[in-house]
Amino acid sequence: MTKKLYKSRSNRMICGVCGGIGEYFKIDPTIIRLIWAVLILVVGVGLLAYIIAALIIPEIPDGTTIVE
Repeated sequence: MTKKLYKSRSNRMICGVCGGIGEYFKIDPTIIRLIWAVLILVVGVGLLAYIIAALIIPEIPDGTTIVE
């Protein structure tokens, strides 16, 4: 079974991008959110990257569960 990246339905703040990335890499999504905030504030590309990720990463299909 291949591992796929999806937006999270259960761990979302805005679109579920950070929650999905956290589930994919098996790390706390809060860490992903902090990294994203730093990218937005310091570099300025974080917001654009988040919008692109929100458009590209698909929603997890109904009935699908993340296998640990």
